[in-house]
Amino acid sequence: MADMVRAVVQTGPRQMEMREFPRPVIGPDDGALLRVEACGICGSDVEQYKGAMGTRGLPMIPGHEPLGIIEEIAPATAARWGVGVGDRVAVEILIPCRSCDLCLAGRYMQCKNRAGSHGGYNPPERGLGLWGGYAEHMHLHPNSIVHPMRADIPAEIAVMFNPLGAGVRWALQYGGVHLGSSVLVLGAGQRGLAAILASKYVGAGLIIATGLARDAKKLELAKEFGADVAINVDEEDTVERVKELTGGDGVDVVLDLTPMAQQPILDAINAVRWGGTIVLAGLKGHKDIPIPTDMLINKALTVKGAFSVDAAAYTDAIKLIESGKFPLEKMQTHKYGLDDVEHAIKLLAGEIPGEDGIHVAVMPGL
Repeated sequence: MADMVRAVVQTGPRQMEMREFPRPVIGPDDGALLRVEACGICGSDVEQYKGAMGTRGLPMIPGHEPLGIIEEIAPATAARWGVGVGDRVAVEILIPCRSCDLCLAGRYMQCKNRAGSHGGYNPPERGLGLWGGYAEHMHLHPNSIVHPMRADIPAEIAVMFNPLGAGVRWALQYGGVHLGSSVLVLGAGQRGLAAILASKYVGAGLIIATGLARDAKKLELAKEFGADVAINVDEEDTVERVKELTGGDGVDVVLDLTPMAQQPILDAINAVRWGGTIVLAGLKGHKDIPIPTDMLINKALTVKGAFSVDAAAYTDAIKLIESGKFPLEKMQTHKYGLDDVEHAIKLLAGEIPGEDGIHVAVMPGL
């Protein structure tokens, strides 16, 4: 068993390097050691790589969507998690305290005492450690939240638990999409596609997807996953098309899943029906964006900010993956080893000419 662990470290905007770290030794109160099988690349990883998320906490090991095998685990942790050595688990991002009033009320994602998170979003006092998924192994804090998953599913498919969980939570839990709902999904990336799939699964009556001209393949897949209409925003006006499709009323629910763009927020406000719901999940890089609040008031809209994925959505996403009912392999377009992490991030960002990525996975064993 190797004494050192390879991991990719981000040291600054667009700066990545390979480093080696001592393999953690798991003591009786030390959580667990995970051998990383795969780690999904999120749109926020792209923005973090570019520097749009700031430089606080650098250097760090990115990667907050890890899937892997438990290699070592403290007895108390094994009893708490209900898993043991050799089990495959999906790891949640946040590390809550598990004991404050918010955690005890089931609102652990709002925990103010959390130890940090997996994937580099940690308080500086935690220092540079094996907390991220772009590594051969990860140290899992005792308060981590893990979800067992069947071992016979290909790792590159199983690791989709995070974007699929986001689609379930943002569309169904936050958006309230149900049988007969009309839904506009702004952005046809992996989470947009997951939201479309979740909306179709519960019987949404009209699903509209949007994307740029360069997203042609994603929009084709959106229709295969359940979208009734795909709008190329470089050629059509989103709001006009939505009004045309809904008899001028607008849709019940709009999900904005676009990164860094201001126009989709304005489109959401104009395309949603009176009394409808807007879910904002696309990060905008801390930009100040003017919002026509009079329209929010006059249309009696509900606007919700969607942060990450919770345990219930992860559980539903894992059931969805394990069901084998959906062609998820069509969403999984690329997988790379640790030596090619930077290329993988650039590909997902659309910076590699001639290559289109939807779900891109880092697989340290390649």
